[in-house]
Amino acid sequence: MSGLGKGVTAASLGKLLKMRGFKVTIQKFDPYLNIDPGTMSPYQHGEVFVTEDGSEVDLDLGHYERFIDENLSEFSSITTGKIYSSVIEKERRGDYLGATVQVVPHITNEIKENIQRMSGKYDFVISEIGGTVGDIESLPFLEAIRQFSLCVGKENVLYIHLTYIPYLEKSGELKSKPTQHSVAALRSIGIQPDILVCRSQKPILNELKNKISLFCNVEKDSIISNLDVDSIYEVPLMLEKEGLCDVICKKFHLEITKPDLTEWIKIVDIEKNLQEEINIALVGKYVELHDAYLSVAEALKHAGIANRVKVNILWVNSETIEDNPFEHLSKLKIDGILVPGGFGDRGIEGKIATVQYARENNIPFLGICLGMQMAVVEIARNLCGFSDANSTEFNQKTQNPVIHIMEDQKGIYKKGGTMRLGKYPCLIFQHSKSEKAYGVEFIDERHRHRYEFNNAYREILRDVGLWITGLSPDGNLVEIVELLDHPFFVGCQFHPEFKSRPNNPHPLFKDFIFYSKLTNK
Repeated sequence: MSGLGKGVTAASLGKLLKMRGFKVTIQKFDPYLNIDPGTMSPYQHGEVFVTEDGSEVDLDLGHYERFIDENLSEFSSITTGKIYSSVIEKERRGDYLGATVQVVPHITNEIKENIQRMSGKYDFVISEIGGTVGDIESLPFLEAIRQFSLCVGKENVLYIHLTYIPYLEKSGELKSKPTQHSVAALRSIGIQPDILVCRSQKPILNELKNKISLFCNVEKDSIISNLDVDSIYEVPLMLEKEGLCDVICKKFHLEITKPDLTEWIKIVDIEKNLQEEINIALVGKYVELHDAYLSVAEALKHAGIANRVKVNILWVNSETIEDNPFEHLSKLKIDGILVPGGFGDRGIEGKIATVQYARENNIPFLGICLGMQMAVVEIARNLCGFSDANSTEFNQKTQNPVIHIMEDQKGIYKKGGTMRLGKYPCLIFQHSKSEKAYGVEFIDERHRHRYEFNNAYREILRDVGLWITGLSPDGNLVEIVELLDHPFFVGCQFHPEFKSRPNNPHPLFKDFIFYSKLTNK
């Protein structure tokens, strides 16, 4: 079944291999027909993660980057839509020389080429197949990876199957039957798993491993227990204890060495033993599905570990508080407020009121992308006196468009992949909170947006205390704004959460939590 944690398992495996000195990369094959998740509602597929090269990809790539600490690219995210689009384009060009284009071999060859192109400079390519065994839409991918071992040699390919071992509370038993059926389905299409990673609530004892080994035709030491844990960052340590990488090295006839997990063990130990707690209100409109803000939540966790404080996220729906936002927010014990990115006008007035609440009550505030834009709107309305100030995304007739459409975005109606996406440089002004956080004047960050700060309002907003502290190198695009007379009030046009790592928290998140911790005291 879905949701078992293939992404975290793949990311953990990548971490363990990298810590053994291997060069590792990871890719994800998603079986949906969208070219990418960029046009999907967060309720459909969680957050859209953005890579350095501007690709909108599955949230699992966020796990990959956070665990293996490598910047991935468009080649790490492949969908059925991408595969079919490429094949059809080749057919239109005549690349297939008049052949009848079919799933086998043309679609499967395209899938295999996307695995092969990753190999080059890496010792290991980990390819995660989305969906579940038996799904119609996943079959071309499973067929392709079955063929792949024939292309590169069976000794160079290893199949890991993630399965579920349910625990029946009434009888007090772990049951292997779902795993047996799943493996049987996989074997029926020609794939014999080399390793089974078994998710379960309880430890899998030897007796059950013997049974699984017998019925699934998998060696006993290749049956790896993957227990439920409190933090995903414990998973690599658990899989190392279970011997997953030792089995892999053995099967590939590689020397079995021990990884240096000292730093990772320290991170997990700190996270598990945090005594002090703070509350951060995350005010957005997709808060019912926490995966919609997965990277933000993880970045807050990283910053909490760095500051030795447990971060409790208060999930606040910006739409439901619009009737009386100050009353709603005042009932919560809030040490810091974060307004994340988003699209569409639903819940916008709630976000604007939240910014005002943070500003007037000296509560540390971090606004990301749309959150930064709403901070500009709030200050234009309440400090500049422009009561109708808005973004033209939400009100095209406003007389004070403090946020407006980028010039090169005008007239674009196709929404997929047409925004300012990926890595862009930024120059930070000295003596600002941002410069103090980063410790450098030149940075680059990942973007995902269409609308920008309207430069016509720069001086007007500065006169009421909103300072521009980060600009594009040509001085044209506003990247960071701050209130200098506030404990911590920073809005950034980019998405800092995408670059945060458990062992290297993002500077803005780290300082945001630092000042929120001070507020708590």
